Amino acid sequence: MISTEPFLHIHADLADALEIGQTPAGERRMIGILGGRVEGPRLEGRILPGGADWQTVRADGVADIRARYAIEASSGARILVTSEGLRHGPAAVMARLRAGETVDPTLYYFRTVMRFETPDPGFAWLNRILALARGERLANAVRLVVHEIH
Repeated sequence: MISTEPFLHIHADLADALEIGQTPAGERRMIGILGGRVEGPRLEGRILPGGADWQTVRADGVADIRARYAIEASSGARILVTSEGLRHGPAAVMARLRAGETVDPTLYYFRTVMRFETPDPGFAWLNRILALARGERLANAVRLVVHEIH
């Protein structure tokens, strides 16, 4: 079961995509995570620069997303985030996203499963949950609305 209310809102600022190219596994690209912010009833803070989103665009047009980054809570606690998911939609919609246009997120599918890891006792509860995020891709950012999976 998924929580009815999100426990976290994430806004990640992104670098331009570094196109690696077509490999046997698909079209590879890497997108640096420059920073951002996180807001929620149990966690407020910022995204630290240095993370990345490694993507493979499969032959069927689906972007297989694998992101890793770190959050610094307002208390100073550090939290590692691992996020894996999928983004896809009609070809015309995906072309608009790649061109940097803002597109209504109901027109495409963007979901990730998230795991967290921290040594901080105040956020130890994050070590024991999985979360599901609904995403929105902006020109140079991603917004995620994150729900806990019970």
